Amino acid sequence: MIKLNQFALGFLTTGLVAAYCAVALSDPKLDFPAAEFATATDAEIAVGRLLFYDRILSGNKNIACATCHHPKFATSDGVALAIGEGGVGLGPMRRINAQNRPEQRIPRNAPALFNLGAAQFNSMFHDGRLEADPLRKSGIRTPLDESMVQGFDSVLSAQAMFPVLSGDEMAGHYSENPVSGSVRKGLLAQSGGAWDIIANRVSGIPAYREMFTEIIGPRDIRYTDISNVVADFIAFEWRADNSPFDQYLNDQTMPPDAMAGLELFYGDAGCSACHSGRFQTDHNFHAIAMPQIGPGKAARFETHSRDTGRMRVTGDIDDAYRFRTPSLRNITDTGPYGHDGAYAELESVVRHHLNPVAELHSYDRGQIELPDFPGANDWNILGSPTEIAKIAEANELRPIQLNDQQVDEILAFLSTLRDTDSLYGRLGVPDAVPSGLKLD
Repeated sequence: MIKLNQFALGFLTTGLVAAYCAVALSDPKLDFPAAEFATATDAEIAVGRLLFYDRILSGNKNIACATCHHPKFATSDGVALAIGEGGVGLGPMRRINAQNRPEQRIPRNAPALFNLGAAQFNSMFHDGRLEADPLRKSGIRTPLDESMVQGFDSVLSAQAMFPVLSGDEMAGHYSENPVSGSVRKGLLAQSGGAWDIIANRVSGIPAYREMFTEIIGPRDIRYTDISNVVADFIAFEWRADNSPFDQYLNDQTMPPDAMAGLELFYGDAGCSACHSGRFQTDHNFHAIAMPQIGPGKAARFETHSRDTGRMRVTGDIDDAYRFRTPSLRNITDTGPYGHDGAYAELESVVRHHLNPVAELHSYDRGQIELPDFPGANDWNILGSPTEIAKIAEANELRPIQLNDQQVDEILAFLSTLRDTDSLYGRLGVPDAVPSGLKLD
């Protein structure tokens, strides 16, 4: 079960920081609570690293976690919406495999992985459909509800279970392999289901079996063991807490333009109303009139291209078009930006926040970074005045006026959130993985 003190710490931290940052600061020295990071052994991190880059976890053995979360692209993939299963190549160069054509693009932008091992991060995905919940037996609320198995050490570990069950991401389509076949039948966490199939694959590779024996002893490898070590690796590899901003919090100086941007960010510009705290996120959900591109988040039997965000989780109409506030660590390198990667440049998404509804109506489609996908209907929503009106109506942000110099100052502050120690990973991409499968 996830530790309740971590769950409580995340919400306590959010509340304290939000209260502190509500005050406009003329000479800010921010005093944030210390971050609490997960720890792991060298053995756990080492096997997690190999599994993160190993295609063995995918149904067709052709895609790894790293395919869409690669250090070459600051733990994302450099495109607005990825081609997952059925693609070939990496990042902007990824293309459709004509022999195994995907059904659609991945409907949401691949989020960055920085600091997900910190206790403050207690919800995952753009809509928060997986989050810590002390009232659940597993300590985690997920779309599997009461079918959720126990054994995940954290919400980050539980997050690693979902991509392998997605036909568009890693499982494969329909019944083209045992994993996707089990998913199609609804056999997920049950004995003999998709997770067991993957765990048995890993167990059948002698090098993995030997490494897991050091960690868990001779018992059978479970999928939770796999996801736990993958989470251990992510938490270690992409811990980003030694940026110039962190050094400033420890009494070092920053350039004048970055300091001016910091004062705006945590003061009059109001950025910290949502991007609060040490990691610049309130871990909450907000509607900011983000342009919607791509297939949207719809079930296969649905024909719309909408993505209503948090409402798909809660069923509450007031949550329509709300998405989780992203952390801004290494934000200069993690574009495209937005839940669907609608903005290619950081300055563009900053300016969107100044007047979201106006920016929605004047959105420049030419900026989008999308791999070629013949037949894709990427502009269904932006081509519908009715749908645009719905997104605009849900917007929570009031317009704010900043001049060009002030925008530049905020961008200068955002550049101080860049932590080069974490940006490309501490251990890097391995030379090979125990399965012998090709590396991305």
